[in-house]
Amino acid sequence: MNNFYALNIFVQQHYQSFMENLQKQVRILKIYAAILTLILLVFIGIVLKQGSNPDHFKHITAERIDIVDPTGKIRMAISNRERQHPGTIGGKELPKRDRPAGMIFFNDDGDECGGLVYDGDKKSASMTYSIDQYQNDQIMQIQYSQDKDNGCLKRSYGLKLWDKYDSFPSARVVKYVDSLSKLNDTAAYNSGIKKLQQPGVITAERLFVGKNGQGEVGLFLCDDKGKPRLRIFINAQNQPVIQMLNDKGEIVASK
Repeated sequence: MNNFYALNIFVQQHYQSFMENLQKQVRILKIYAAILTLILLVFIGIVLKQGSNPDHFKHITAERIDIVDPTGKIRMAISNRERQHPGTIGGKELPKRDRPAGMIFFNDDGDECGGLVYDGDKKSASMTYSIDQYQNDQIMQIQYSQDKDNGCLKRSYGLKLWDKYDSFPSARVVKYVDSLSKLNDTAAYNSGIKKLQQPGVITAERLFVGKNGQGEVGLFLCDDKGKPRLRIFINAQNQPVIQMLNDKGEIVASK
């Protein structure tokens, strides 16, 4: 019995000593881990600072990137077709619509003011750089397009200029189209859009310099109603042509 009691005391003493040593070793390990972690973080910081610039990216993969000013207002959108910005007029973003991939530019008011867009496949292709009039649509374009018509390839490219009438700015066009949509009348909608698209209503093409779909290369001028009045070109047969037309589109002089 005495031996068992003595053994019990011996075990308790050594167990207490063992636990005290174990707790001491755990504290040392914690301190060691903290110091090692601190050293590692300092080392990583030095490597990052000396080895690379955190503001520099060699390769970015994205479906759309918005460039904004310090206030967060958008200034340029770089996007694929599916996520392309629909545009903004009068500070109001337009409804989602199908637009080609490319870059859309925005002015200080946050309104769209031009862009560079492109698309293309086996059926058709195009690329357009547009400059918009303030609070209105494009007034200048450098444009390339091609399409197949009944198996025949038609291609045109050149510089185009338009007049945009201040009496019918883009914001008013949007309201007009919205009012047509609310009629829930397809025939009335189509009729209203057709009137809107008539030359001289909201816009008029004034100049084209380049190659048209008929293979003619030259200068083509229109009046302020968008009606052709002067054509100076080389035709598809390599013959030089000068034509003057009246306001009905009739050739009144030719050379």
